[in-house]
Amino acid sequence: MSSGQAAADASDEDDRFDHDKPADLRSSEVTEGAEHAPHRAMFRAMGYDDKDFGSPMVGIANPAADITPCNVHLDEVAEAAWHGVDDAGGMPIEFGTITISDAISMGTEGMKASLVSREVIADSVELVSFGERMDGLVTIGGCDKNLPGMMMAAIRTDLPSVFLYGGSIMPGEHGGREVTIQNVFEGVGSVATGDMSEDELDHLERNACPGAGACGGMFTANTMASISEGIGFAPLGSAGPPAEGDDRYETAARSGELAVEAVEERRRPSDFLTRESFENAIALQVAVAGSTNAVLHLLAMAAEAGVDLDVEDFNEVSRRTPKIADLQPGGERMMNDLHEVGGVPVILRALHEADLLHGDAGTVTGETLAEALERVDPPRISDLDVDFLHTVADPLSEEGAIRILTGNLAPDGAVYKYTGEANTTIEGPVRVFESEEPAMRYVQEEGVEAGDVLCIRNEGPRGGPGMREMLGVTSAVAGQGHTEDVALFTDGRFSGATRGLSIGHVAPEAYVGGPVGLLEDGDVVTVDVENHELSVDLSDAELAERREDWEQPEPNYESGVLAKYGAAFGSAANGAVTNPAAREE
Repeated sequence: MSSGQAAADASDEDDRFDHDKPADLRSSEVTEGAEHAPHRAMFRAMGYDDKDFGSPMVGIANPAADITPCNVHLDEVAEAAWHGVDDAGGMPIEFGTITISDAISMGTEGMKASLVSREVIADSVELVSFGERMDGLVTIGGCDKNLPGMMMAAIRTDLPSVFLYGGSIMPGEHGGREVTIQNVFEGVGSVATGDMSEDELDHLERNACPGAGACGGMFTANTMASISEGIGFAPLGSAGPPAEGDDRYETAARSGELAVEAVEERRRPSDFLTRESFENAIALQVAVAGSTNAVLHLLAMAAEAGVDLDVEDFNEVSRRTPKIADLQPGGERMMNDLHEVGGVPVILRALHEADLLHGDAGTVTGETLAEALERVDPPRISDLDVDFLHTVADPLSEEGAIRILTGNLAPDGAVYKYTGEANTTIEGPVRVFESEEPAMRYVQEEGVEAGDVLCIRNEGPRGGPGMREMLGVTSAVAGQGHTEDVALFTDGRFSGATRGLSIGHVAPEAYVGGPVGLLEDGDVVTVDVENHELSVDLSDAELAERREDWEQPEPNYESGVLAKYGAAFGSAANGAVTNPAAREE
């Protein structure tokens, strides 16, 4: 054999280990070259071949589980995304992560795991994509904390990523009207007052949740899904299709295809996440009266992205952005009703044409938001014959739904969502509860009266730990007919389904010495939403004197995951993040 022939044969052998993958794709570290034959052997055991090794590796993060209807169908959604990646020439790799059912854990000690799950999801997706050298991601979310957790992971990794929502549950039917889980929670309060029989509550329970999907109103999941469009993480129109509809699976397949395109174009979250895109997300949130939880999650996402966003920015955007959608929990209509008339793009078009959005903000598709809206061409609200959407010129309220309250009880802010209350001012003696359980017993057994002011403390990010949502308490108050004349505030959180004079995220929290931890029964508290005030009738000197006698409570958990994440949480005023690079005090 000639030396030339030997060299050619050696070259041919080298080619067997070279799959023409661009060197800047991270997955080349485990698919290219003779030294990575062991890695490829592992992939071949799972059915991957040479064609896959030459393709971008796209991870599909799937939190499917049988513990919540929000996620029970996500294996099918992930499968559609898998085929989308594969058909577009990518190498799809599906992996799992956890979820917690907020609705099922609500009102129990288990609710403390909810916000922790946001961090665990972000941590796990970051770890898998880093450890397996993935090039891009499709991150899927069903239940509430899945959505911000998945978007936070994409921000941290800065891999080309598309967010994919699992979709909303269809409404149930009770007494000739559409209902959601919110109605069931409020039914518990109505039974306590005798306004609903146990038989009727039983019928409501059996019919409120007819199948798979996230809770149907503009609660946390649908709020964050809507925001994924407004901020640019998901293509326009992707939030609306119901969980079990054909459109949902078509959306999933398109998301897989788009993820491959994003990798090929090297289009990363850092390319389109800017201060302007976060302001767009806030404008959308306040226009549709989205969940107060979105304040926490947007602050966390901004912290992860290194974008300067402050809790007071929500006031600034809300002051200039009217509320134009009347959806549950304040109204009667659901996410599916919005989808049937054009979905989230209808709201975005209305805001954009009124110069209330930054149209030049980028998106995952490579278009600006304005270009994407022009391509989708959703209908104008003025051309729709519906009663739950209002034009910017004739809004439900001139100011958006989210209000940040400050004062000597909340120096770093507290969050309130306006859902249509006529009365937004209460002043009176406070009744203080050290946790959710005694407050719930009081509301259920004693009953609230007009003018009551209730404080639930030591439920913050570190004090709880985990900032429990307290839909049980607020729904019991609403079910007793006191949405406008009883105020409740906490350093914990409220569900997206909460309505009434409920103020959450009080910061600093009681556990770290915030003023809310210094309150005593009978102190006169003022809740004044119009003037953005949450205060107590005590002087700075009186508060300082009480602080000298204050002692930090013992932690509720001294080992395990709640202790670990509880110690790591930052303030709610900064998104309650645990990432050291993003956390501020």
